[in-house]
Amino acid sequence: MADVSGSMVNSHWMMLGLLASFAVAHSGLAALRPRGEKLLGARLYRVLFALVSLPLAVVLIVYFFNHRYDGVQLWQVQDVPGVRALVWGLSAISFIFLYPATFNLLEIAAIAKPEVHLYETGIIRITRHPQMVGQIIWCIAHTLWLGTTFMVVTSLGLILHHVFGVWHGDRRWQMRYGEAFEAVKARTSIMPFQAVWDGRQTLKVDEFLRPAYLGVVVFVALLWWLHPTLMVATSRVPW
Repeated sequence: MADVSGSMVNSHWMMLGLLASFAVAHSGLAALRPRGEKLLGARLYRVLFALVSLPLAVVLIVYFFNHRYDGVQLWQVQDVPGVRALVWGLSAISFIFLYPATFNLLEIAAIAKPEVHLYETGIIRITRHPQMVGQIIWCIAHTLWLGTTFMVVTSLGLILHHVFGVWHGDRRWQMRYGEAFEAVKARTSIMPFQAVWDGRQTLKVDEFLRPAYLGVVVFVALLWWLHPTLMVATSRVPW
């Protein structure tokens, strides 16, 4: 069990502060997108968005890696048979939900004109807010694996940010698309599979047979392979 020192308690508050900073920057820039694109253009605003969000995300990830065992060890199940496979399985599923928006890679890189897309295919048939669902699954997996108070605090912060993102995203879509969004909203659900169970939506397997989903699988495999190297690399950062 780790010692509960002042520095470790401070790391919990530091993580919450970093999460709050990222949430304000990310959601704030998303809210300002219509005005920002009028002033700067869609591509330049996407570059600005990336220049603000990506460094904050990198700082968050490095700090998380270096302090993930801070605080009290609430449970220890890493040696329990099957837990490692469960955590990796849940993590893989979480990425399938987390990154459907990155499929338009040319838009992400601002090579093609970035657009806000209103669609209800693929993963959206399961949930209208896949990033929120993916983040919750990721948090459950890593909280189970690490079992520390730092991880609990991190998970609560991430989940609260993404729950806010559900309201924030629906509000922005409503303002942008009006009745068209209302129609999509009526045919989709926030809770995974609820619209399918209700008969409002039908899963189509062929929509998941896309190179982009294969890319997510390859990414998870690479992450699994590089995970020890990432741990070593981030440990050299004195945060």
